[in-house]
Amino acid sequence: MDEQNNGGQPVANGEDTAPAAGLISQYVKDLSFENPNAPAIYQSQAQPAIDVQFNIAAAQVGDEVHEVTLKIEVRAEAEGQTAFIVDLSYAGLFGLRNVPAEHVQPFLLGEAPRLMFPFARRVVADTIRDGGFPPLLLEPIDFGGLYMQQLEAQQDQQSGTGFGQA
Repeated sequence: MDEQNNGGQPVANGEDTAPAAGLISQYVKDLSFENPNAPAIYQSQAQPAIDVQFNIAAAQVGDEVHEVTLKIEVRAEAEGQTAFIVDLSYAGLFGLRNVPAEHVQPFLLGEAPRLMFPFARRVVADTIRDGGFPPLLLEPIDFGGLYMQQLEAQQDQQSGTGFGQA
């Protein structure tokens, strides 16, 4: 049987040329919980206003290995006082082999955070619960859609066709 590289078939020397991406490990890189107004804040009956911010970063840390960091910041305020602040940097190591260059960034900034989010969400909820507050269950986020929106906004800004920020 001829094993030349045709249509994804193995090449003659047995080299694996198929694109592959996989999660190697994931971990808490940094976690901070602040409860600056305890115990008085527990007397408040007001529903806290909660602000959640996300940031995603990716860096190559080895041959075919990238670290993706999902940063989640949660601030809760009630009656003008800070109830709590959570800062989480949750990271994952991803192995990418034979992935075309144009697909690396969309994977690292769209798909990788989607895979990590349920675990980071649990860390945030447990941390808030352990701080004496009801756990906060963050809504799922379409990281792929957000990546595409940011990419389109950058392209519009570079081409001068942007209509301003919404």
